[in-house]
Amino acid sequence: MKFNKWTLGLAAVGAVSMASAVRADDAPKPSALNTALSNTTISGYVSASANWTASPDNVSSPGTAIPLQAGKQNGFNLDVVKLTIAKPEDTTPWASGYHVDLLFGPDAAGYNNSVSSNTGYRNSQGEVAIQQAFITLRTPVGNGIDWKVGVFNTVIGYESFDAGSNPNYTRSWGWAVEPTEHTGVLASYTVSDELSFNAGVANTLSSGINTRNGYKDQGEVNNGAWNKTVMGSGTFSAPSSWGWASGSAFYVGMVYGWAAGTQSGNQQNVQQSYPAGGDQGGNQQNYYAGATLNSPWKNVTFGAAFDYVQNLGGTATFGLHADDYIFGLYNTIKATDKLSFNTRGEYWEVNAKGGPNGSSLGSDTGISLTETVEYDLWANVVSRLEFRYDKVIESDYANVIGYVLPTGAFVDNASSYGVYANIIYKF
Repeated sequence: MKFNKWTLGLAAVGAVSMASAVRADDAPKPSALNTALSNTTISGYVSASANWTASPDNVSSPGTAIPLQAGKQNGFNLDVVKLTIAKPEDTTPWASGYHVDLLFGPDAAGYNNSVSSNTGYRNSQGEVAIQQAFITLRTPVGNGIDWKVGVFNTVIGYESFDAGSNPNYTRSWGWAVEPTEHTGVLASYTVSDELSFNAGVANTLSSGINTRNGYKDQGEVNNGAWNKTVMGSGTFSAPSSWGWASGSAFYVGMVYGWAAGTQSGNQQNVQQSYPAGGDQGGNQQNYYAGATLNSPWKNVTFGAAFDYVQNLGGTATFGLHADDYIFGLYNTIKATDKLSFNTRGEYWEVNAKGGPNGSSLGSDTGISLTETVEYDLWANVVSRLEFRYDKVIESDYANVIGYVLPTGAFVDNASSYGVYANIIYKF
């Protein structure tokens, strides 16, 4: 469910019209540069926040492991600056275009890093990153197939990296266990106004521009050199005949492929050999279903999301692997043109498997409740105040390795709550 309220593109670059005194046949022809830049848009946003996270000793709690909140506790923060440069496709059968999203600031650090062709190490230094960079192409088959070639966002999930496009400021645990982006090719096809599909192939499920599948067995043979990640999704939008439910949308999708951890300089994977139940060659499977639902009340909408992750991270920590089940419910009440209330509730479960028959070894379960009040007083500005509560309600590992969160992180404290303020200027 998207919550953008302003047009993203503000500047169109093109040829300046000639003075009326100059004859049309004497006017200079547009340069190649002006032709290429015609209809190009520049847009983006600046996001800043304040964070107060409370927990025992304010360390090692669910609140300190919330995605994109590391190091932001108890202070003021610049989150990220985003710059988008794009030229959308036109309506011609063989249309083309491009899209580039650049990130600057703390949230860009370590995001979507490229793999150096010289050393094999990922360059995680600096606070500059490419979120997306792809070429768009259309082929006139049926209603037209639109292609993305390059680096693009994943095809599943209720929320996105861009906080201003989400109903809440902090990200959900569902978002935390989903892929973020892929390097590959994605095809999109619209069957009708109600039905559309995506299908694609990429190098890996995990992020990292140009990252490769580096799985090796005990003999150090690269078994994954030509094994790629596959993905697909479908969207159904309710037609006008559905009455008050028209415009509601339903989504399903999956991504399957390489998601094992970092590679060393000599390209040896940390994965070697695992007992039954954990040996999947570094692969992770993400299954997603979601919906955005209108209601009989014009200013009230609902949302739902379900994520199932098999073999989280593609690795077998301590000789076992973890599976996640995450359920999320959303509600938005738009009280006035400027004031809205956004509620999110999540229930999650992490199951560990291993041993000779891949049997269950235990689980952790928890909840997360988030309430966000948004009041947009200034033009082009999203301003909101948020309260969040996280708690591990049952754990089989609390006295052994700590409480286990959906991301696989271990924390010492079962609960935390925090207050967040977020300001985003969109241009």
